[in-house]
Amino acid sequence: MVDGADAGRIPQGWGEWQASWDRQQEWYMPDREERFRVMLDMVEAFVGREARVLDLACGTGSITGRLLERFPDARSTGVDLDPALLAIARGTFAGDSRAEFVSADLTDPAWRDKLPYDRYDAVLTATALHWLRLGPLATLYGQVAELVREGGVFMNADRMKDLATPRINAAERAQRHALMERTKGDAGVTDWAGWWRLAAADPELAAPTAERFAVFGEHADGETPSAEWHASTLRAAGFAEARAVWASPSDALVLAVK
Repeated sequence: MVDGADAGRIPQGWGEWQASWDRQQEWYMPDREERFRVMLDMVEAFVGREARVLDLACGTGSITGRLLERFPDARSTGVDLDPALLAIARGTFAGDSRAEFVSADLTDPAWRDKLPYDRYDAVLTATALHWLRLGPLATLYGQVAELVREGGVFMNADRMKDLATPRINAAERAQRHALMERTKGDAGVTDWAGWWRLAAADPELAAPTAERFAVFGEHADGETPSAEWHASTLRAAGFAEARAVWASPSDALVLAVK
């Protein structure tokens, strides 16, 4: 896990907020860094180390940070609607000309008009698009296909559930919950609800956090279709090839090539 503030203590400074977000996410997804590594491996393989990247539904900029650390000559545009997470992203990358962040609603047909570029080498997203239902997600995939240049890539790492395997799904869920129960007392671990309580108590994040919950509510209203659904929908949207290139018992990383 990434070092962060102690659980229950309000993080101090944007670096601590970024680290605390990573720690909270890693409690739910202990293989999160492995997903990012494979994602960036594929970026390098297909579009090189100087890629122009769209960090879709970027949150605090977790993908952007790892991208720029590994590929210093890359550039990233982060887009999200969450004002609290965008505040952390903008604070973390303040002064870094390689990264910029845009506030936009991905369900708004005109969201792409806010981007600084018409085409990207790669569009990357993780643990975010499960907030969308299948219809809006399929529409978004069509819009993303128009943003990716020929030979470029799109990757989505997220929870992807195959309803045809109910016993496997139940075993995975039980094992994941058991691991979370064993590690919930670890130093610095804060769950989702606890993390947002800290954000609401921070003077710089209180207002954007209140705005965030007014917009999104407590939980996602989306869906978690299988990796096969994502791949077939991406092919229908205009990508030449698409399949999972990494998977854990609960999550998958789907890669689509234009």
